[in-house]
Amino acid sequence: MSYKTSLRIRKVHRYLGLSIGLQFIMWTVSGLYFSWTDLDEIHGDPYLNKGYEKPQFKSLYPTDSLNIKIQSLELVAVGSVPYYWINNNQLVNATDGSMKKEITQAQALEVAQAHVKPGYKVLHVSRITSTDAHHEYRGRPLPAYAIQYDHPEQLTAYVAAENGKFQRVRHRSWRWFDFLWMSHTMDYQGRDDFNNILLRIFSVFGLMTVLSGFLLWIVSSPSLQKLGKS
Repeated sequence: MSYKTSLRIRKVHRYLGLSIGLQFIMWTVSGLYFSWTDLDEIHGDPYLNKGYEKPQFKSLYPTDSLNIKIQSLELVAVGSVPYYWINNNQLVNATDGSMKKEITQAQALEVAQAHVKPGYKVLHVSRITSTDAHHEYRGRPLPAYAIQYDHPEQLTAYVAAENGKFQRVRHRSWRWFDFLWMSHTMDYQGRDDFNNILLRIFSVFGLMTVLSGFLLWIVSSPSLQKLGKS
């Protein structure tokens, strides 16, 4: 193979490396992080109250007296008070049949304290009504209460205001995971689209970079050149 051809391959390999080098680093760093982390910890399991048991309720208000056509029904414990969550849009006190638009901040705090591991001090409680595509609470019921705790991991618990259900906890390690997952999949909107065009382009460029590297080694290896002459 001529020197000019070898030089062209070298240039192609160099420019491909420059164009996707940063993404290669992000793929490697994120892959290392994923392989060295415990998914249960990322999900927040160590911060949850493992001893929590849903209260047992008696003498509940009869549902046939509610004057509501029931298609779905779930019994939800908001602190020590039972509620019916009916048709995924109506909260009803299961002790007296009264309708409730949403739970209060105090009730949300009760729910969070029941589900989160005891001993964490509450710093702040806020009510959120909207989230963007990058918010850690994205894709969950709104409005919701965010309960922030005094914790080295910047722990936040979320409780849905409409039905009083505990949703999830988020913390610093999860936020790092989320950022690295975004950079790994190159889906900068929803995080989970492995078929996005950007990832496809960079994957093809990555394959070309590796193949050009192998080709460059073949054409520049003295041992292979001697073998070819012999």
